[in-house]
Amino acid sequence: MSSTPTPFQPRSAHLREVDRPGESAPVARANPLDLRHRPRRNRKSEWTRRMVRENHLDVADLIWPLFVTEGSGERMAIPSMPGVERLSIDIAVREAERAAQLGIPAIALFPNTPAALRDETGSEALNGENLVCRACRAISAAVPEIGIVTDVALDPYTSHGHDGLLEDGRIINDETVAALARQAVVQAQSGADVIAPSDMMDGRVAAIRAALDAAGYADVQIMSYAAKFASAFYGPFRDAIGTSTMLVGDKRTYQMDPANSREALREVALDLDEGADMVMIKPGMPYLDIIHAVKREFGIPTFAYQVSGEYAMIQAAAANGWLDGERAMMESLMAFKRAGADGVLSYFAPRVAEKLLAERKAGGA
Repeated sequence: MSSTPTPFQPRSAHLREVDRPGESAPVARANPLDLRHRPRRNRKSEWTRRMVRENHLDVADLIWPLFVTEGSGERMAIPSMPGVERLSIDIAVREAERAAQLGIPAIALFPNTPAALRDETGSEALNGENLVCRACRAISAAVPEIGIVTDVALDPYTSHGHDGLLEDGRIINDETVAALARQAVVQAQSGADVIAPSDMMDGRVAAIRAALDAAGYADVQIMSYAAKFASAFYGPFRDAIGTSTMLVGDKRTYQMDPANSREALREVALDLDEGADMVMIKPGMPYLDIIHAVKREFGIPTFAYQVSGEYAMIQAAAANGWLDGERAMMESLMAFKRAGADGVLSYFAPRVAEKLLAERKAGGA
């Protein structure tokens, strides 16, 4: 009677030859390693991978940016952002309804202001009948259960494409802040739930908070673009709002230097001290370290903006067959969660929401 083989061999016996019935020659097979820890055991199947997963992406983590334009029944493609369109207000209302049905908690509105309404001071930003204000009222009336985030900055309204007032070739801070505070009140009066100043002027959060409170909007939240970097990844967004050919110079005197991280923490601390309820890091993927540091340092609601350039890169690579677009989309958003973000503004939001809901349905949840 042959003896039962022992499960493990001495470490010196690295290989042994095993004769198998029907094989003309022996096959070399490695002896099992004498390992106590085998991390792969927790990866062996989908159920166990889900059970030990450290971070989870949920529909509630998503904010969907929408671009609004004049007209009715309009869907205008944005070539540099495949799959994203400028929407007339009636269509934006339908998309807001879709977002609510998917469980997306909030949308963010950005206008493509007609060139004829843009001027040196961005005065259209203070018009209660501008695109954003009309969109806010229409969406609030039709979909009251969804949150509306509005951008406070002058660049969609100025003829020079800057976020602030321009004087003798430089952006003047304090006069710009006064205009931004008035813009925030106009948006709150129109139904905005969250004011999101993206201008990076000094002191604007305090001024906006004071203006909102004085106007009776103490419950309107402020999501500050606390660390917004002077990035090359904004190009397609500027196409979408119509400023790509208008911008005079660059924005490096007010947006942050991409080389700086400690400065980002100082900016966040200032905005929190001035009354911000939550903060945003922009762009997203190239600044995961900033997201992580902000969340670790302050422990406050921290959001990331997966900006137009990030979106466009994934879409372009997927269109060329260079990567799996669906997997890259999901992996990129999980990276934000892993870094510490509580939520993400992403143009992928409806696609991701549909995928997550389908997975939940398939899993019986």
